[in-house]
Amino acid sequence: MSRPLGVAVVGYSFMGKAHSNAWRNVNAFFPETPAVRQQVLVGRDADAVAAAAARYGWHDAATDWRAVIERDDVDVVDICTPGDSHAAIACAALAAGKHVLVEKPLANTVVEAEQMAKAAADGSSRGIRSAVGFNYRRVPALALARRLIAEGRVGEVRQVRAAYLQDWLADPAAPMTWRLRRESAGSGVLGDLGSHVVDLVQHLLDEPVVAASGRLRTFVPSRTGPDGPEPVTVDDAAWATLETRSGRVASVEVSRMATGRKNGLTLEVYGDAGALRFDLERLNELHLHEGLGGPTAGFRRIVVTEPEHPSLAAWWPPGHVLGWDHTFTIQAADFLAAIAAGTDPAPSFADGLAVQRVLDAIERSAAQDGRTHTTHD
Repeated sequence: MSRPLGVAVVGYSFMGKAHSNAWRNVNAFFPETPAVRQQVLVGRDADAVAAAAARYGWHDAATDWRAVIERDDVDVVDICTPGDSHAAIACAALAAGKHVLVEKPLANTVVEAEQMAKAAADGSSRGIRSAVGFNYRRVPALALARRLIAEGRVGEVRQVRAAYLQDWLADPAAPMTWRLRRESAGSGVLGDLGSHVVDLVQHLLDEPVVAASGRLRTFVPSRTGPDGPEPVTVDDAAWATLETRSGRVASVEVSRMATGRKNGLTLEVYGDAGALRFDLERLNELHLHEGLGGPTAGFRRIVVTEPEHPSLAAWWPPGHVLGWDHTFTIQAADFLAAIAAGTDPAPSFADGLAVQRVLDAIERSAAQDGRTHTTHD
């Protein structure tokens, strides 16, 4: 295009702030990507979204996303709203010819995710690109882990242990939020944090999960809302066993009630010739174990900050670490690179749908005392 791509972000809270930071910095660190202009930030509260737009570097603010997607100066629509509005905004934006990025999870239900995947496929046939925002794929250490697994450095993978633990709801007096209402969030920690874990299992192993069993638990059944006590209609914690197409097994635990854990995403991958270990709270490190034993066997720490490591050449000298926010900038760069190349970015809406089907199988299993369900039954 003869002008920068105009970006609209819908939502200005937690994720809107993170995505705004990414769009503000992407061309500075990835100058080879198409130029962007922070065109408009969208939110329901006119005063609040205007103030956020001024803070985050947006040219304009608006309250009507429907009007925004019809604007000629908007080319990319980035959706950072609760899940109950993802399908409506994404499908309308794709129909209007806009490239679309949607925060995870893709939708609140499999039916909505299927509608979105179809709209994305139709858009792709017209040169319109779309992706779902599983930003942890962009952690350089996890990108390196995927590369090492593909290269056979740990041998044939047999099993995975994955956990994503937080504690921001551990206090029963913590107030009600939209994330605890099924109508807005779709599910609780299963969709919020479990979607990340399921996506990473499938991404690192490069194969789909085909069956799942699980348990869900709501530890605090009601919270104080603006009008008094409200029932919590989603899960606080979830456990699952996943099986991939080739028979690999992953054990999964996610919780927002794990006292003392702030953002504890941990992954362990065990093969017949080695293993990998990762902890998001030390996101610049990957631990690799090669071989099966011996008196000096053990994990060695790799500090993932070298220019030859994934995405690191755009940033700082070796040893100068990246943070959580950098993943969103790398995500924006990858999305823009796909637009420029005329290729479909990853993770796609189809990938988001695959995650949604696994989450649905876990929920159905939990409703039937842990009975295993396939992801397509």
